[in-house]
Amino acid sequence: MSVTQTDTMEELIKKGFEFFDKHFPGGKKPDKMGVGPGRVNLIGEHTDYNEGYVLPMALPMVTIMLGRTNDTDTCRVVTASSDIDCAKESNYAEFKIPSIKPLSVGVPKWANYVKGVIACFQSIVVGFDAVILSSVPLGGGLSSSASLEVATYSFIEAITGNKTTQLVKKVMVCQNAEHMFAGVPCGIMDQFISVMGVDGHALLIDCKTLQHELVPFTDTNYLFLITNSNIHHELSDGQYQLRRFQCEEASDLLNVTSLRSATLDNLNRARDEGKINLVIYKRAKHVITEIERTKTAANVLSQGDYKKFGELMNESHNSLRDDFEVSCRELDQLVELARKVPGVLGSRMTGGGFGGCTITLVERNIVDLVVDIINSEYKQDPKFYVVSPSCGAKIFTSL
Repeated sequence: MSVTQTDTMEELIKKGFEFFDKHFPGGKKPDKMGVGPGRVNLIGEHTDYNEGYVLPMALPMVTIMLGRTNDTDTCRVVTASSDIDCAKESNYAEFKIPSIKPLSVGVPKWANYVKGVIACFQSIVVGFDAVILSSVPLGGGLSSSASLEVATYSFIEAITGNKTTQLVKKVMVCQNAEHMFAGVPCGIMDQFISVMGVDGHALLIDCKTLQHELVPFTDTNYLFLITNSNIHHELSDGQYQLRRFQCEEASDLLNVTSLRSATLDNLNRARDEGKINLVIYKRAKHVITEIERTKTAANVLSQGDYKKFGELMNESHNSLRDDFEVSCRELDQLVELARKVPGVLGSRMTGGGFGGCTITLVERNIVDLVVDIINSEYKQDPKFYVVSPSCGAKIFTSL
């Protein structure tokens, strides 16, 4: 098994035209398109809802939405996703633009992301016919949902001619769409990097102030290898919420508004005085140290110190495993297998935990060796993606 190949933008567009002709016959071709990339977080896990820092990058894998206006008050959308079980959920959605009657959550579920963006858009939306195609793996923790929201928003900008100049507003609309129509109380990171990504750069995001800073990753001798464990443990949702509650409890016990404002000295003092139990101590310790690691990681990456950056990735995973306890046996195995290969600078789990993906910083010339070693030891049919920081959302007003 080798590195997984995903469709390029050009291949997606070609397939999109063919898919559109199949589902919307009549000779009219798509003439507008929106693009939203997936993302991977390099470091800064479970810090976003603690008002900390994150350091994601946009991926070369994208979702596209292409189509045209149809001179009606109806939106008709078809997804080409092969992951939809058509016996349970249609790949086609049709709904009226929200003029008098507002849009509502319904089925198919995937269409709620599209509806949410339309409902929250800054101006009146016109009826359209559109298709959705994606090279972002679904269910792997690479934020296929945010990429769909951002692609939808960008497509609507293209067909209405109403382009958002303040990109943070675009980010917030896409986040609100997920909150309101998908029922997912996500943080800001996924939509932020999908909109704001820049080729050759990660993005340091302050989740408290929304200030952000481009961090260059320019040395072509190094790449990031994403490994999808193909594991998702069912306890993840409840455990994620529990971690949020534990962080809030730690903040209350330390008398700070969030763990962003806490220090390790204060935390250790609270432990020594018996004010905080071991579990809450460990959760807070991870967040406090991870916030500092993320700021340091952005600084060393900007200086081209990839060795130190890899060491910080390793520290991050160890903290997520031992203090925050959101890793799992499979993720730990993938990290350990990668780390033992000379030329791997660092490896860690990425995302919420209990399954999903790892991210590994590796010398370009030994990627195949890392893949071979993992495949020889890991028995869960992993998927591999070689990635570098890519650009964010795109709007095409003519095709």
